[in-house]
Amino acid sequence: MRSGLIVFLAMCCFGLLSNAQTVGELIARNIQARGGIEKIKAIKTMRMTGKFEGDSFIASVSQENARPNLMRGTFSLQGMTAVQAYDGTTGWQIQPFGGKKDPELMGEDDLRDLLLDADFDGPLVDYKEKGSTVEDLGHDVVDGDDALRLKVTLKNGDLIYSYLDPDTFIEIRREIQQFIRGSVRDRVMGLGSYKRVAGVMYPFSISQGPKGHPDAQTTTVQTMEANVAIDPADFALPASLRPKQ
Repeated sequence: MRSGLIVFLAMCCFGLLSNAQTVGELIARNIQARGGIEKIKAIKTMRMTGKFEGDSFIASVSQENARPNLMRGTFSLQGMTAVQAYDGTTGWQIQPFGGKKDPELMGEDDLRDLLLDADFDGPLVDYKEKGSTVEDLGHDVVDGDDALRLKVTLKNGDLIYSYLDPDTFIEIRREIQQFIRGSVRDRVMGLGSYKRVAGVMYPFSISQGPKGHPDAQTTTVQTMEANVAIDPADFALPASLRPKQ
């Protein structure tokens, strides 16, 4: 009886180790498919410009990122430009479309999306150092095709389901679940039209929306530049929002 218990426990431990190795291998293959960790880490700044298409309008968008987690995005339409930025500690924004032309601090709900955009390398790279965990959920189907599904649990408890192409190991879909004050906010992102920038693969077509309408909004990247000079002041909290001395 005792020997049977030992065998059972050994099999359970082996199963856990095997699953951990599978997760590690999938992430390693994804990183290699993107260009490899050395090329990914060699990129220190990134600037993107693109076209955003909604149900009834087209806007110009841009995004600047700098390591480790600085981010600034703009959304321009009808002569007005909205700004959202993260300085590594605090998120702030300017929302002229709502009649607010002065900078203001971002609320926790909006900041969650901004923190995802501020993650320079994406949720799979260095996930342990970020306080996340990753599980291998096996195979799934995306638009009728086979896909590998990983579950990323972020440090704040939000979930990202990352779908990898089983042949290339490139990420093709991302489902995001955010838990906010007892409710769940779902969002689906489709990632495609990958191109190399400084030796690293990036999606140049990004669709997103709720599960029932995942293609509600589409961003088409027009330019993407790596290791460009970016003024740190672009991310910094505006003087009007800084604590008074």
